[in-house]
Amino acid sequence: MLSTKLIGHFFQIQIMLLLLVLSAFKVSAGESEPKKDPDVIGRWDITITKGGKSLPSWLEVQKSGTHTLIGRFVYAFGSARPISEVKPDNGKYSFSIPPQWEEGTRNMDFQFEVSGDKLKGTMVFTDGLSYEFTGVRAPVLIRAKSPVWASPVKLFNGKDTKGWHADGKNQWIAEGGILRSPHSGANLITDKTFTDFKLHIEFRYPQGSNSGVYLRGRYELQVIDTKSGDPEPINNQFSSIYGFLPPNKMMAKNPGEWQSYDITLVGRMVTIVANGKTVICDQVIPGITGGAINSQEGEPGPILIQGDHGPIDYRNIIITPVK
Repeated sequence: MLSTKLIGHFFQIQIMLLLLVLSAFKVSAGESEPKKDPDVIGRWDITITKGGKSLPSWLEVQKSGTHTLIGRFVYAFGSARPISEVKPDNGKYSFSIPPQWEEGTRNMDFQFEVSGDKLKGTMVFTDGLSYEFTGVRAPVLIRAKSPVWASPVKLFNGKDTKGWHADGKNQWIAEGGILRSPHSGANLITDKTFTDFKLHIEFRYPQGSNSGVYLRGRYELQVIDTKSGDPEPINNQFSSIYGFLPPNKMMAKNPGEWQSYDITLVGRMVTIVANGKTVICDQVIPGITGGAINSQEGEPGPILIQGDHGPIDYRNIIITPVK
């Protein structure tokens, strides 16, 4: 029979062997652990300083596969544009995108660096000139609780433009309970700002015209003469969140007919009912759209209706804000 001392020694050896195995496994596992994703990955609210003006823009960077970085970019106007590759180089990043609505034919070239939740860099525009920009990480805007709604409020009183202001020379008029922009001109913006809300709005456009309703002044819900009945609704057309979210069905009526949107916006989550049909259901708006008033997504914002793309009529503009 083995002595107690010998049995104890045997168990000590077993424990030591087990510890060695665990240690080796830990080292091996550590070696196989994936590297931390670079801080550049995510969504960024950007402000470009150009010609004495602050131009709101937006950037998203994602991983494609194991190491390639790709993305999307929204300039001060136009829709979200794909970035085929965001190239890292000694702590800095760069990408290039072709012009969309900008004058000129050269690409827009960007170079920037990231420090925590901030970035800064330089854009070479289609005119060949360089402009500085800064950015902050975009807020997630996830609400902890379901909204409790306040009482509905009429944003347009049917008589005048009280409670609104134009961003240029004002061509908007109130006529017979209708808020009218008889020709291209300034956009019209509510004096009050909002966080989460439900909005009912009715509109009528002539053939070929184009407008939009900017939620918090940053996310454009497209109002545009679009043929109804298309089997595959296209982004940037009627009832889309411009550049980001297409409708699931085209519900546009003919030019000259009154139409309606019912919108619910909670954080980034949006639902759009177009002419009685839910066409976007509880979808995330990734970032600001072209024409946004600013890129400060964490702040309340106004309702902006676009008046610089042709004649447009609106009526029955009613908002139900969150308490």
